[in-house]
Amino acid sequence: MRDEPWPSEVRHAYTKNVMSHSTEQLTSPQSGSNRPTSVVHAGIEHGPRACKAAKHTRVQHLITADETSLLELETLLVTLPICSTGRVFIEVPDAASVTDIAAPARMTVTWLDRSARSGAAGTGELCAPGRALTRAVAAWAGEMLCADDDHTRVFLTGGFLGTADIVDHLVDRLGVDADSIHAPARFGLPVRAESPAAA
Repeated sequence: MRDEPWPSEVRHAYTKNVMSHSTEQLTSPQSGSNRPTSVVHAGIEHGPRACKAAKHTRVQHLITADETSLLELETLLVTLPICSTGRVFIEVPDAASVTDIAAPARMTVTWLDRSARSGAAGTGELCAPGRALTRAVAAWAGEMLCADDDHTRVFLTGGFLGTADIVDHLVDRLGVDADSIHAPARFGLPVRAESPAAA
């Protein structure tokens, strides 16, 4: 069964929570305006000048989405610092569902077309929703999340089945800290929940 899109009130609250999470705008005293010249995100200043500094800390992200969560994905991406690095995996039913998504320049966006993929090896099944996303994340995480001091931030906005499998793989197999993984509260997963109550 396919997950339904998030109800509008949940989407609004999730969006508000993601945009306010660990972010503080700094304004320029010279300009006298409220237009931000830099942003403090997770305790690190980001902006045109700060992000170009040689010793600037760049945070790696792993982000997932599917056809039901493209609005949440786009909202999340515009809140990230311009120097963010990492990978965005988006699973869609077919090639016609691929659209333009704006992401920070150092992030790679990968579209996963379910219609061009198969199910479990040797079964002849079609690729079920969430399967392509789970495979892609498992392969990427196996190579990129191998350091003990890794601080990659994970945002999972796709459907329940794929999200649950990804959480199991990251936490149980790779030892990723559950507090660094963000997922919708309605899924009831043992990670940092994004919910209306937290907004």
